[in-house]
This record gives sequence, structure tokens and C-alpha cells, in this order.
Amino acid sequence: MPYTSNDRRPPRPADVGRSIWGGAPLLPIPERILDGIPGFIAWLVLLLSIASAVAFPQTLMLAAAFVALYSALRFLFAGMANGMGIRKIRHWESIDWYQKYLHDNHLAGVDWRDVHHLVIIPNYNESTEILIRTLEQLSVQRDAQTQMSVILAMEEVESNSASKGQMLQRRFAKHFANFYYTVHPRGLIGEMQCKSANLAWAVNWYFERVVRRRDLDIDNIVVTTMDADTRWHDNHFAALTYHFAISKDRHRTFWQAPIRYHGNIWQVNPLMRIINTYATAFEMAYLAAPWWMAMPMSSYSLSLTLLEQSGNWDTDVIADEWHMLIKAYFATDGKVSLQHIFLPFLADSTTGANIFQSIRNRYTQTLRHAWGSKEVGYMLAKLIENPHVVSFNSLKLLLRIAHDILLAGAGWVILTVGSQLPVMFHPEIAPIKIEQLIAHSDKLGYFVDGMTNSHPAWSLLAISGLTMIVLVIVFQIQDYNIRPPRQTPYTFGESLQELLSIPFMVILTLFVVALPTLVAQTRLLLGIPLQFIVTDKSAD
Repeated sequence: MPYTSNDRRPPRPADVGRSIWGGAPLLPIPERILDGIPGFIAWLVLLLSIASAVAFPQTLMLAAAFVALYSALRFLFAGMANGMGIRKIRHWESIDWYQKYLHDNHLAGVDWRDVHHLVIIPNYNESTEILIRTLEQLSVQRDAQTQMSVILAMEEVESNSASKGQMLQRRFAKHFANFYYTVHPRGLIGEMQCKSANLAWAVNWYFERVVRRRDLDIDNIVVTTMDADTRWHDNHFAALTYHFAISKDRHRTFWQAPIRYHGNIWQVNPLMRIINTYATAFEMAYLAAPWWMAMPMSSYSLSLTLLEQSGNWDTDVIADEWHMLIKAYFATDGKVSLQHIFLPFLADSTTGANIFQSIRNRYTQTLRHAWGSKEVGYMLAKLIENPHVVSFNSLKLLLRIAHDILLAGAGWVILTVGSQLPVMFHPEIAPIKIEQLIAHSDKLGYFVDGMTNSHPAWSLLAISGLTMIVLVIVFQIQDYNIRPPRQTPYTFGESLQELLSIPFMVILTLFVVALPTLVAQTRLLLGIPLQFIVTDKSAD
């Protein structure tokens, strides 16, 4: 029986703030303060950088140079890890996962046929065409008709969501073991209009209306949450079934596949494709590299048992992935891990009618993603509340969460301000004078001498910048080799724009990475809320 908006009561209304399945408790005061840490650090660094540019210009340049050097090394290791990941994918694609299970079934704690997949697709204002495409791709998964239930999690705020859910249920019910749709009511107390709240509502409904009524064994149910535009690899759920069945820690594990932002790559503005290249490379690198800690992203899986133990998704969180892992980490006293599924899935990227609209849409998407900056405060609050969980692994997780957040905020401030403002205030420290370079007969010699005999920070900045440009080209080559085939050949203009995007990447990342991150962190610092906004991923 589908769950419609006529029934506005959550399945567990009592003590919603503290119920296992009722969503998020009220945010404690210390956490509200801790949420502002990334923004506070970014603004403190900005003020100190401006002051240092006047009083200690060379010291500030050296700090910027070390940030640049670290970024270059990060790019280098990401390029290596990306290559490792591509090789692992080729190997995983060659495996028949059911045959491998038959070979390894002596290790299994769960029979293959007993594993059931609950796939939740939260969506809001997604086109029917995208949802049909997603469901068609999902229906080709092994054992979908016998071992997969789908919940299309609709939002009541979308006017035709119930009728859309009914239509898709009629069309795809025969392709899956079960097909449900839920309609998440708007305006529930303590909730934001966000993916996480929709997920929590759908799981509540499933637990009450299906698990309890049928007396299902939740220990054998794997929950997968996926974006509405996700297209899984054809063998993804076979590999997931295998790993769930043989894992001794199946109820302490998240499963994550690498994302390729190639779903609509040929509709993305050519100047913006380099941003997708960068994102695809680093998501792969985090999964493939043994020296980095991977985190769930976009579409991921965990057992229903772990989800229940962790208290379901919170209903006031925009960045649900990291938040859910942190919740599970503390619910299990730090025993949660993430396992890789090296079968990539496709995701769509933001588009626009022109480059300006594309940048605006990407800015909006990054602003939403950057709301994950609050997870630094959440992690710190959980450590304060659970001192018995403090350990090396906990600090490693905290560092992983804080790393990208602080690098995109405070790190970008140091790098940008530290490499520009000192020269503006003290032109005499510049290693190269433009007028002298133009007048000099041996321009290359003058440039080399100027860089060699100047402060070491200039050499570090130059070497780091050149290294990152080279590695961005490497990322582009790697990305070209794994993109979906084109319907039409490249045009000269398109090729030129993709080539020009490499030197323009600094400007693009300013508008679609750094600025929205700083805005999100500032809003968190000031306590200004952010609502979920769907960004345009259409081909128009």
C-alpha cells in the first residue's frame, strides 16, 4: 500500500527528538557554536593575511607557498591513485560475482538468496524522463525481480508528486520484487526540506508498514540511497550482494562505488567539463588510495540493522552522507568502516544555457555541498559527548572531515591572498618587473634570474603552480579515456574551449568552489540556514 500525503503523522510520533526512527534531536548548544569553526577560521585567516601582507609580506608568501606545495603534492598523489583506481575497475568488471560467491560461500554468513536490497530514491522536482531512465537502469541489476525493493521517495511540496509516484509504480512494479512510493509531508516540526528528511520518512514508513507487518529479518536487508540521476554499473548490486554475504562486519560497514560525473558530460558547457574532471579524479583517488580515508558520497549502502542502530537519517541535515557515517561511527563505538565497490556509477552534472548560467548553477550546487562544513562541529560535539570513543581512528576521521573543508576555505584564502596582496602592498619584492621584462633583450634569462635570486617562496609558488597545471592535464587525459562515447564528433570550438579551460581553471574554481564554500561557512558562522535547492542538470 503506497504511503500518501493524506496520512500526515510520522509512524513514531512520540518523542520525535529522541526516537530511534523519529529523526534528529534538538541541536545542543555546544554544537551550534562548533558549527561556526570553519567560517571563524576562514575569516580569522583572511584578517591575519591582510595584516601580514602589510607587516610581514615575505612570511605570508612563504605560508602561501607551502599551501601551494601541499596542493601540488595532493594533485600528484591523486593522479597516481586515480590510475590505480582505473586498473581496479577493469579487474572488478571482469569478475562474475555470483560465481565468485559460489567459490567463496564457505566464508558467507548469509545465503545469496536471502540478501534483500532496499533502494531508496529521494527526489524533488526531478523530471519523469530522468526517473524513468534511472529505474530502467536499476531494473537490469541481477535478481532485481526477486531480491530488490524500490522506494520512490517523493516530496509533498512538489504538486504532482503522488500522481508521478503512482504512474512510475504502475510502470515498474513488475521489474522489482516490490515497488513503493512515499510522499514526505512538508512543514514537519524540526525538519528542513532536504534529502535527509525525505530518507528518514521513507525508512520510517518501510520499517512500520513492511518490516513489522511481514516480520522481516532486517539483518539481511541492505539499504541503498541513491540520487535520482544515479545510473549504477550493471554488476553493482551483484558485487554488493557478494560483499554483504561474505563480510563478517556487514553491520559495521558502508559500501561506496566511485562516481563518474559523465551522465550528461556532452551537454555540459565545454569550459565547465574540467570541474567534472577534477571532481571525478579526486572521488576516485579517495577510494583507491590506501593513504587516504574514503567517505560516503552521493549514493551509498549500509545494512538496515546499522541504520536502525544509528538512529536513521537526521531530518535537519543537508549533507547526509558524512553525517550518517559519523552517526554510525559513534553508535558502534568507532567500529564502522567503508568498503569500496570498484564499479563506477554515472551521475549528472549541472548545466546551463550558457557559461554564466552554468557557473551560477554549479555555484548553487557547491553551496549546498559545502553545508557539509558543519560536520566538523558535529564530529567535535560527538567526541565531547563520547570521550570513551576518542582514539587514533577518531582523530583520523576528524582530520579527514576537516581537511577538505578547511583547505577549500581557509587554505584558499592563504593561497590567494598570500600570493597576491604582498606584491600589491610591496611592489619591490616582486621577482619580475613587467616593464623590465619587456625591455630586456634576454627575456628568458631575466625571468630565470629573477626567480632564482628572489625569495624562495616565489620558486615554490611557480613550481607548485606548474605541477598542478601538468597534473590537471593528466586528469584530463585519464578522463577522456573513460568518458561515454559521443554521438557526434568534437567541433573545433568545443575542443578549443576544453583546452582553454585548463588555464582558466583557477578562475572557475574561484566561482564554483572557493566562494560558495566560504559563503556556506560564513552562513554557518552567523547561524543563517540554507534550504535544499535542486540545480539544473538538463541538457538545455
